Amino acid sequence: MHTEQELDKKLLAAANYLRGPIDFKGYAFPLLFFKRISQVWCTSRSGLRPEKSRSGSVQVHREMLLSMKSTEPQPNVATSLPKSTVTRQMLNKVPEITAFFWIIKVLCTTVGETAADYLNTTLGIGLTNTTYVVGALLVVALVFQFRARRYVPGIYWTAVVLISVVGTLITDNLIENFGVTLPVTTLAFSVILAIVFAVWYRVEGTLSIHSIFTRRREAFYWLAILFTFALGTAAGDLTAEKLNLGYLASLGIFAAAIGLTAIAHYGFKVNAVLTFWIAYILTRPLGASIGDLLAQPKALGGLGLGTTVTSLIFLAAILAVTTYLTLTRADATEVRGAPA
Repeated sequence: MHTEQELDKKLLAAANYLRGPIDFKGYAFPLLFFKRISQVWCTSRSGLRPEKSRSGSVQVHREMLLSMKSTEPQPNVATSLPKSTVTRQMLNKVPEITAFFWIIKVLCTTVGETAADYLNTTLGIGLTNTTYVVGALLVVALVFQFRARRYVPGIYWTAVVLISVVGTLITDNLIENFGVTLPVTTLAFSVILAIVFAVWYRVEGTLSIHSIFTRRREAFYWLAILFTFALGTAAGDLTAEKLNLGYLASLGIFAAAIGLTAIAHYGFKVNAVLTFWIAYILTRPLGASIGDLLAQPKALGGLGLGTTVTSLIFLAAILAVTTYLTLTRADATEVRGAPA
């Protein structure tokens, strides 16, 4: 006579014998898979829009599979591409830093000095009216620059020319209309520029122009450029006029400073971002010294070409270089043929 417990044991042993060995992976994993399909189906069911066609059922299954695929983690495109490719693709609003960049930058800074004097003095518009006119033109140029989806040489360098004039006019207004001295303006713009860089770095974590691919970073970039021009104007006038060194001596001082900056970067591997911005600031007084040397009367230490001739020469040079860059895209930063 068997008890109920013994009978249950024997029946369970017989069932295990008849069933044979169990591969739990073969049972558990398919069940988990079907459970996952059910969860995705329930989640996306309300969003399905099956089309009424002969392949209607196929369309429903296709949408379900697509919705399942969208829930899977996708690879990060930025990390899957080579680092150099990703970096260059982000450089779509500023030019590549080549010899063309520095050449046209010096040309623009020279025009910034001579054009401001031409409009203010030669045409007799006056400092205040010149500031209003050029300021309005700069706003228009920056609107086009911010709306552009990539670096466009004509738009970008037009904005640089205008912002160089505005930077010069800011300094001239402080000195002539408000009586601020050159040492004070130089120190003030140095502090303001340092604050701009500090806030930019605090917010974005970088000052590199190789990362100008958002509007906020581009806004920081143009704000920094504005104050580099204002600072460069004050520093150039301080060395040439206040310290009575003359335009040629000032030109030599700033050219030597830029040369030392290049040696520091290429020879001693000093930080590229730091040396770039130092050189960028120094090119402003360098260009201003070139402009004053060419335009100012011989009695004041210049060559006497005048602001009209000097401005036209450098504007023609800027137009020629910009046209070349537009046609050849020699300083373009986007990757040709890269996936969108």
